[in-house]
Amino acid sequence: MRLTGRVAIVTGGGQGIGRAYAHRFAEEGARVVIAELNETKGKAVAEEIHAAGGEAIAVRTDVAEEPSCQEMAATAVRQFGRLDILVNNAALFSTIKTMKPFWELTVTEWDELMAVNDHRVWLASKAVVPAMRQQGSGRIINISSSVVFLGRPNYLHYVASKGAVFAMTRAMAREVGDFGITVNTITPGATYTEIPRVTVTPEQRAAMLQQQSIKRPETPGDLVGTVMFLASDDAAFITGQTINVDGGLALH
Repeated sequence: MRLTGRVAIVTGGGQGIGRAYAHRFAEEGARVVIAELNETKGKAVAEEIHAAGGEAIAVRTDVAEEPSCQEMAATAVRQFGRLDILVNNAALFSTIKTMKPFWELTVTEWDELMAVNDHRVWLASKAVVPAMRQQGSGRIINISSSVVFLGRPNYLHYVASKGAVFAMTRAMAREVGDFGITVNTITPGATYTEIPRVTVTPEQRAAMLQQQSIKRPETPGDLVGTVMFLASDDAAFITGQTINVDGGLALH
């Protein structure tokens, strides 16, 4: 219960890894705002948390749209009176249908993915900073990917978008440190959830598993502890950093 009294927003919290973050925040005593484009899924997770004795609300949020992000932050403050933690989890990957060389990517494919994977970090962070500045504290946790260390081919737009998250974290940390706000990044490895990944074949899964130091599939449960640590007072003096959580797939 180390986050009792805190308020945490999880973007993309209605499914996959985001759902796991939301549940763990509630278990740690936080009040959770599930910012999810799919309203039905967001409400379902909020109901799950309520059924387990936690406190949560679902807010329909399009993280690629600034007014939607602003309303997300305003709803959190209006409902709970404060805003302590933002997990920038929402991203596009499972919707990528084919892997292809970068010279075959279209401008539309590039722009659509960047609009979520990069704009969402900027816009959601922009929305929460005023409330965090006012209270003199806050935690922003960005979710990138260990793919930025691997140089994996054939989806350059995804790799570039996650590399931008990695870079933005460092610059953001410099800008908000004076306000008591920390900004850090987690780089997960290949984490499999209920969301299908069309571009990842069984052969690719097996190959990545063999490259890991810990040779078992990564699950959402492997990531939640790092997020809780960065959200807690234990990490109050850590900012602008990247923690790689991929079972030793990328050693850097």
